[in-house]
Amino acid sequence: MAALPPGSDTGSALVALPVILPLFAAGLKLGIGVRLQRTQRVISTVVLATVLAVALVLLVDADTHGPQVMYAGGWQPPVGIVLVADRLSALMLVISSAVTLCVLLYSVGQGMADQEEGTPMSVFHPSYLVLVAGVSDTFLAGDLFNLYVGFEIMLTASYVLLTLGGTVTRIRAGATYAIVSLLSSVLFLAAVAVVYAATGTVTMAELAGRFDELPDGVAVLAQISLLTVFCTKAAVFPLAAWLPDSYPTAPAPVTAVFAGLLTKVGIYAMLRTQTLLFPGDRLSDVLMVLALFSLLVGILGAVAQTDLKRLLSFTLVSHIGFMVFGIALATRAGFAGAVFYVVHHITVQTTLFLVVGLVERRGVTTDLRRLGGIAKLSPALGLVFFVPAMNLAGVPPLPGFLGKFGLMRAGVVQGGAMVYVLIAAGAATSLLTLYALAKAWNLGFWRAAPPQLYVVGVVLDTVETDEEDSPSEQEAGGDQGGAAPGGSGAVDVDVLEGRAGTASFGGRAITTGQPPAAMLVPTAALVAFGLLFTVLAGPLSSLTARVAGELTARTPYVTAVTGR
Repeated sequence: MAALPPGSDTGSALVALPVILPLFAAGLKLGIGVRLQRTQRVISTVVLATVLAVALVLLVDADTHGPQVMYAGGWQPPVGIVLVADRLSALMLVISSAVTLCVLLYSVGQGMADQEEGTPMSVFHPSYLVLVAGVSDTFLAGDLFNLYVGFEIMLTASYVLLTLGGTVTRIRAGATYAIVSLLSSVLFLAAVAVVYAATGTVTMAELAGRFDELPDGVAVLAQISLLTVFCTKAAVFPLAAWLPDSYPTAPAPVTAVFAGLLTKVGIYAMLRTQTLLFPGDRLSDVLMVLALFSLLVGILGAVAQTDLKRLLSFTLVSHIGFMVFGIALATRAGFAGAVFYVVHHITVQTTLFLVVGLVERRGVTTDLRRLGGIAKLSPALGLVFFVPAMNLAGVPPLPGFLGKFGLMRAGVVQGGAMVYVLIAAGAATSLLTLYALAKAWNLGFWRAAPPQLYVVGVVLDTVETDEEDSPSEQEAGGDQGGAAPGGSGAVDVDVLEGRAGTASFGGRAITTGQPPAAMLVPTAALVAFGLLFTVLAGPLSSLTARVAGELTARTPYVTAVTGR
């Protein structure tokens, strides 16, 4: 066998650890089953903390010494599987590891608060670790087929996580998610087959440049096929209709990691393939149109929502448009802005969905018409919602503003009618995001609390459900300064019925008064992590600029893998 390329031995053993460690721990936890719950929590926490430490080391090595490469079994491409940690994949690995660790700690606190020590908690943690392994494999994959395998590992775990508890709403949402994911997986596999048939390899470092030698029709077909798959994963309009109905039904930790992280895996794949395999601006106009409609349709959908989970789900679709805008610019500044925005959005979107989980526990419902006074009843909960909400809206000097400003500045530098339309749409989207979140704050947190929110320890199974209020009665209740829809101080049973099967892992609607500290602390840690991006805005911007430079150059990645 030929000598390994320069730099491939540096850190090569570490590159595989973010994939291997979670899979090993998941197998161990499945073997343990429902026993030794404290030991299982320790195993999960230690493993994800170790993955975070490894990711930080890989980021430093990739930034200092260039991409870190591992050849599975010592076999080089095109025969063997290659894992690559360059600046982009290492940065994504660091952010995803930090977020998944915080979400795990939140889920541990929720499991203890709900006293769900057995199933489905015994299923949640192994599935969650498998999900983390799939995400890590996707970021580190050096060939298209291994990228496909990473997606499948991730999606297999996500099917389980979406349907925890086996409630009707979760099964229905999981079925929709499964159908969409399976269709995109079939298309992905077909696209990989087309690429291999046309080029003789699926290793991305070897594919770089080969598409230039193919007929335009074949190259465009491969590019469109891959973009369709990744746009579906990332929930880019018009392939985002599945998201608002799928994510909100799952338990809070699942919804948070799905909304914050899984859609960004699709954006990562778009960044990787558009820069390495299809450089230039061949489909930039198409991507700009998709970005425009994602921005506008997503935020208009958010403005129309009265449920906090669905509102945030639509803002997720909308803000994906900012990232696609950066990719569509196909410039170094555009890629740098997109990477910065991805890093920011993973953190802030995950945080907001964790907060919504706490709101649902305190108020039984996430329907803004039936909430109120959360900021007074729980000031800490109000604070951990307000800060990331303003971050998502892009209020200066928070990272959301810095990311949007970087993208718009890159657009102004490039110029063009369509670019200026997107800049205007981005500004309008930011204002409408602020409006939607301010409405959520006013209705759910600021106005007077309905009497039922003062009741502690409500369990769904102890009450009987009545008929749903008419729309006029609901609106009347909302206009009375937050009074209960029925006008009495008793618990509004309709509220409980509306959120049945969504609050806990097992599908029970639960409220416990003040948010449990074991759930609030990881959420606050993520809020602080998001604010850290403002403090470290200079170094982070420099890092994302180096990431973009490496992406546009392509040479460091190709040389590290092939030695040429």
